[in-house]
Amino acid sequence: MILVLRALGVGDLATAVPALRALRAGHPGEELVLAAPAWLGPLVELVGGVDRLLPTDDLGPPPWPVPPSAGRSSPGAPPWSGPPPEVAVNLHGRGPRSHRMLAGAGRLVAFRCPSAGHRDGPDWDDDEHEVDRWCRLLDWYGIPADRTDLALHRPPAGRLPAGVTVVHPGSKVEAKRWPADRFAALARRLADRGHRVVVTGSAGERELAARVAAGAGLPGSAVLAGRTDLGELAALVAAARLVVSGDTGVGHLATAYRVPSVLLFGPVPPARWGPPADRPWHRVLWATGEDCGVAPGVGTAARWAALPVDRVLAAVDEAEETVRV
Repeated sequence: MILVLRALGVGDLATAVPALRALRAGHPGEELVLAAPAWLGPLVELVGGVDRLLPTDDLGPPPWPVPPSAGRSSPGAPPWSGPPPEVAVNLHGRGPRSHRMLAGAGRLVAFRCPSAGHRDGPDWDDDEHEVDRWCRLLDWYGIPADRTDLALHRPPAGRLPAGVTVVHPGSKVEAKRWPADRFAALARRLADRGHRVVVTGSAGERELAARVAAGAGLPGSAVLAGRTDLGELAALVAAARLVVSGDTGVGHLATAYRVPSVLLFGPVPPARWGPPADRPWHRVLWATGEDCGVAPGVGTAARWAALPVDRVLAAVDEAEETVRV
């Protein structure tokens, strides 16, 4: 058995797809278990090749019995039966907590972390793209990975409309949000151009999505925030005309389905989390430097304020033009 730890979110899982596929290809006869939050289940199915999801919401002690020197299992650990896995792969972080959660496995594939007792593996690089990071880790251990293998399986169309323009104003990180009034102005102008705009988000972002829709003059039916599960959201994006979002999971779904997108990056450089640079139908605007005309040292709010709606609309035109050519 191979256990892979990636107990994070949508974008984190999407950027780990090439690594997961590499593990599957390199160990076709082994059971591949992914430790990740249960709510990611529909997306895990779209990755393919994962045999079982081990529901894991946070880092903690190992879920299996281990020697006292390595830690101990606890009632709060994910359910586990049998001995520790033959191989544990840390696609979660650099350690030490994530390394210690996998203590007792027959072999640990992970970045070097002496403080966790792991002196094997490559060194961590803060500036590396998230996709490249995990591909490099596996390459170091002799498991070749293809960083371009980002596609997810297409889900059934279901009940949601096709050909819509998805506007996703939310993010779990406040600093990653372009102002709601800018999203509303953008959505209004897209609708005036003939786009069928819907506004997505989590249940906790429904009020934000409703404000954006109201500001854009869209009907209440255009607000899909909190009304889709993850599988339905993936289906919506897979069949969409366009996606406009911040640096969040929906943008990674657009990348996975090769849907034209305009992604708005705030404090985190797109060089670390952005779509592949060789795909012109994914356009990235970073709220610093030439995109906003402000100095890099200016605060995030000021940088966002300097990113105008017209610049985003121009990026929309550029993304859609690459599809028509």
